[in-house]
Amino acid sequence: MRIVLAPDSFKGTATAAEAARALADGWRSVRPADQLLPLPMADGGEGTLDAVAAARPGATAHEVPGCAGPDGRPVPGRYLRLPDGTALVELATASGLPLLGDRPAPLTATTRGTGEAIAAALDAGATALTVALGGSASTDGGAGLLSALGLRALDRSGTPLPDGGGALAALARVDLDRLRPAPPGGVRLLTDVTNPLLGPNGAAAVYGPQKGAGPAEAALLELGLGRYARLLGGDPGQPGAGAAGGTAFGLAAAWGARITPGAAAVADLLGLDTALAGADLVITGEGRFDATSLQGKVVGEVLGRAARAGVPARLVAGDSTDVRALTLVALAGDPDDARHRALHWLTRAGARLARAAAPGPA
Repeated sequence: MRIVLAPDSFKGTATAAEAARALADGWRSVRPADQLLPLPMADGGEGTLDAVAAARPGATAHEVPGCAGPDGRPVPGRYLRLPDGTALVELATASGLPLLGDRPAPLTATTRGTGEAIAAALDAGATALTVALGGSASTDGGAGLLSALGLRALDRSGTPLPDGGGALAALARVDLDRLRPAPPGGVRLLTDVTNPLLGPNGAAAVYGPQKGAGPAEAALLELGLGRYARLLGGDPGQPGAGAAGGTAFGLAAAWGARITPGAAAVADLLGLDTALAGADLVITGEGRFDATSLQGKVVGEVLGRAARAGVPARLVAGDSTDVRALTLVALAGDPDDARHRALHWLTRAGARLARAAAPGPA
């Protein structure tokens, strides 16, 4: 049998690559003669660079030391150069919420470091750009990112504003004269959300609290993003414009970036359809499987493509009420054990699925 192992990460317990390896180890313990193709997936958020780097021959990783982290302190930046000249940048690398630890900074966190990584990729000759949005620490509309590329956000006196979404409430003018041009091959943004920039479903209202914003701070961020949208132009109502604290909006408005569903784009980058051709089975999974898993996320994308290819699929989840999923909680008999020993139980899940596979030489 030829088996494709295409899980998402089991957030907080196992990366997608770790999950794929554990499932493969379990399967081989029962059916060592089968052909296994690990293809760890991502949806355009954290883990996208690693997933693409593992699956794309010829992709090269490049470090960008000293990028500004979300609180301004230097952090290592990184981008991936693909053989066709495209640079892939993951926003969470330099501008992710985990970089702040237990000190969220809802009004001052910035995306500047991601802009610095993009600048380095362009300086090195990248001809197109893909930005994986997800895990952002800030709600600055991408103003920090664009400032690293030459945009100037000015107050009424013409003084540049400090970084952070909270400062945008004092925004009076956006100067694009020094903004470097987008690469000739264009800019694509990967996201798994469809929120607009503004309003009750927008970046500040929905995601601000996850980044530490209370009601007053969320209202200030909303005010600033509204001023930013009026001065920068673009379409704040576009689905996905609110991704990464409005960074999707900023790049779409200033650089004409295309907002695209992340899971589908990453599946294309990884060659999932090619991997499924001739496969006998695909195994996918994630930490929590529910109705939202089928709405633009990795598991839904894998299951949909498998169905179109006529390939049977099996689903592993940390936990779920859906009877289609083999859950680690059910295998372990205890939620805490399933979480703390996720790789052990993923290995057991792989073995369980292998035993249930069609008869054949093991």
